[in-house]
Amino acid sequence: MVVAVVKAAVYHGPGDVRVERVPDPVLREPTDAIVRILRAAICGSDLWFYRGIVQWTPGDRTGHEFVGVVEEVGAEVRTVRPGDVVIAPFVASDGTCSFCRAGLQTSCVNVSFWGDDANGGQAEAVRVPWADGTLVPLPAGAADDAALLAHATALCDVMPTGHHGALTAGARNAEVVAVVGDGAVGLCAVHSAARLLGARRVIAIGHNPQRLELARAFGATETYDSHDPEIAERIVAETSGGVPAVVEAVGSQQSMDLAIRIARPGGAVTFVGVPNAVDRPDLRELFRKNVSLRGAVAPARAYIEDLLAHVLEGRIEPARVFDLELPLDRIGEGYAAMDGRRTIKVLLHTG
Repeated sequence: MVVAVVKAAVYHGPGDVRVERVPDPVLREPTDAIVRILRAAICGSDLWFYRGIVQWTPGDRTGHEFVGVVEEVGAEVRTVRPGDVVIAPFVASDGTCSFCRAGLQTSCVNVSFWGDDANGGQAEAVRVPWADGTLVPLPAGAADDAALLAHATALCDVMPTGHHGALTAGARNAEVVAVVGDGAVGLCAVHSAARLLGARRVIAIGHNPQRLELARAFGATETYDSHDPEIAERIVAETSGGVPAVVEAVGSQQSMDLAIRIARPGGAVTFVGVPNAVDRPDLRELFRKNVSLRGAVAPARAYIEDLLAHVLEGRIEPARVFDLELPLDRIGEGYAAMDGRRTIKVLLHTG
């Protein structure tokens, strides 16, 4: 490998993520690849362990979003080769099992999550299991295209997740879509509903003015303050009985309750925010209104190639969710900024 001694982000406890020297990743299986990372990101879901809400073990490696250059491949790898610039979705999958063939790569029988075996994506290099099923090549010259690398990093997780939420909620050609949450996933759900799925009215719900301004730039036709105590009643009244397609993109009890309250009878709520401290959805309300509850983890690999084509055509600009760029060595600042809601999403330069 080009990288002699790699650096990687390591969890040491709530509020404490550090960059340390770690052993080089090495090929273990003939289906592996080694990728030298060019860009990585901090995800909103990373804040759950950073805040101590989800329990991690000190020493765990962090990060699941990265774009990089293939440095080495195993003997059975056929679709990528050294020198290729690639996108990695937030889980690795073999690409051949029945679930992968059905477009549900997050349920792959050989699914592998970044961070397993000390193999996190917030690092200078990483081992990619099932390289053929996992990695998506970028066009030639991508390594020197900073804008494309940023867009590609957003395609690892937040843009496919937002798109999955909008699509499964029924946003295609919908009269009205609402997105609860103004984080990166929620903003990408707005972007997908407005720019790709043809929704005629897209409501963005959050409480950060700068984020809601970006939601409008992404195609939202209107925005609502989630701290308004009468928000649900207002949205139901102003949508003539509720919203037929609702995306919940936070993962809290409060956001889930709001999503269900504003849903129109006969409509759907899709949840793509990683749920934490959600005791249960309001099943009685869902039952009473005949509302479907859908969603969960997005099979990002199923969407990346189509979304990349839209990026290259200029139809979507998912990299606009990155409003802070830092070198890997300053990752602690990035986590603190996201934890304090001073930034939407951090792009890490690892090269």
